[in-house]
Amino acid sequence: MRIGNVGTRVALLVAVLMTLLQLASALQQARPATEILLWPNGAAGALGDRPEDKPSLTPFLTVSGNRTGSAVIVCPGGGYAHLADHEGRPVAQWLNTLGIKAFVLKYRLGPSGYHHPAMLEDAQRAVQHVRSRAKQWGIDPAKIGIMGFSAGGHVASSAGTHFVAGDPNAADPIARMSSRPDFMILIYPVITMGEFAHAGSRQNLLGPNPSPELVELMSNEKQVTRDTPPAFLVATANDATVPVENSMAFAEALRRAGAGFELHVFQTGPKHGYGLAQGDPVVGIWPKLCEQWLRAHGF
Repeated sequence: MRIGNVGTRVALLVAVLMTLLQLASALQQARPATEILLWPNGAAGALGDRPEDKPSLTPFLTVSGNRTGSAVIVCPGGGYAHLADHEGRPVAQWLNTLGIKAFVLKYRLGPSGYHHPAMLEDAQRAVQHVRSRAKQWGIDPAKIGIMGFSAGGHVASSAGTHFVAGDPNAADPIARMSSRPDFMILIYPVITMGEFAHAGSRQNLLGPNPSPELVELMSNEKQVTRDTPPAFLVATANDATVPVENSMAFAEALRRAGAGFELHVFQTGPKHGYGLAQGDPVVGIWPKLCEQWLRAHGF
């Protein structure tokens, strides 16, 4: 076919270029991200050299739209027994569409022989790691949040209530960083280890016979202070797996402490484990509400 004018040639060239760019973007999204070990020489308290002994971050750094400088560490749920896939990678990719860089945390689990404090140490180290490389990744070190679903919400709320300042004299530069997240996103989270605890999460985290002191320590609604970072929370009132009282107690603790929060409780909806709730006519609005909250707070 003969192309009769320059305008047509330019249009075709632009169309081909756009197709190539879209293909490159699709390939980038499909390519498995490189896993970053939190402790390359072995995690604190590691029980062996198995994959499950090696907590890690999987980065999702390709963002679209306006670059916010923010980053979020995503903690999938699974009752401290496994990690739910639909609460990891798809969530990170959604955050990327908001201009937020994301990291999916692989933390240690009960069936692999781990209990507290291994999971908390993994979350603390994850925040410290991202903060230590913030300049390299184009991240604002004051805009690093943590997000969790179900038991992952307990990991995230633990990071927000049990943080360390960092040791400026540490030989390890990562350990010099603060582990305090700047905000929390908690979706149908496990919060308490007390009356309304999710039994499986409690056993996998604390073991079969935890002391009252340990139960108190890891009931995060009892560990909130005015230094606790602000939180966005989502729950359904009909959740039969993790009672809504978990979210409500944490929100009340944040209110009493003067820490910021936004709580959305849907009267009915998917009972648990709905992730981004795509396609749900009611609960499916939560990602948009979360986006609005993030923008309002400059994250």
